[in-house]
Amino acid sequence: MLGRRALFAGTNLALHLIRHQFAGMHKKKNQMKIDMAGSLLMSSPSLWEDFMYAVIETGGKQYRVAPGDTVEVDRLNADTGKAVTIERVLFVGGEGTVQVGLPVVAKATVVADVVEHFRGDKKVAFKMKRRKGYHRTVGHRQEMTRIRIAAINI
Repeated sequence: MLGRRALFAGTNLALHLIRHQFAGMHKKKNQMKIDMAGSLLMSSPSLWEDFMYAVIETGGKQYRVAPGDTVEVDRLNADTGKAVTIERVLFVGGEGTVQVGLPVVAKATVVADVVEHFRGDKKVAFKMKRRKGYHRTVGHRQEMTRIRIAAINI
């Protein structure tokens, strides 16, 4: 059984995600209202139907993506300008349905276009042992790929 604090924390997270979903959409005032119990009251349900998002896994990391998003992921083996299909889809939401994978959603894929390959910011590791005259500086730049999400297929 969830405690009261955990219940409110989950509600706040859900409300944060809902506000984040509608941040880029043009909407009128009072089109989305949240009552005191944390329930969402929609005067225009068509906004929910148009929005679809997924959680994908690539390079050992998870990303929340929607069609049109640009995401920076670890280097993918694909040429610039080509389409790449990501099959590790962990969660799909939107269009009035939610699908949670165990661990992946069956037959769900995300199609993305490779925008560019680049190197990330330099990370510096400095090692030192005091009073021994030992110090080493090691730098690392991660190979990255910028992708633009084209479609989420179920």
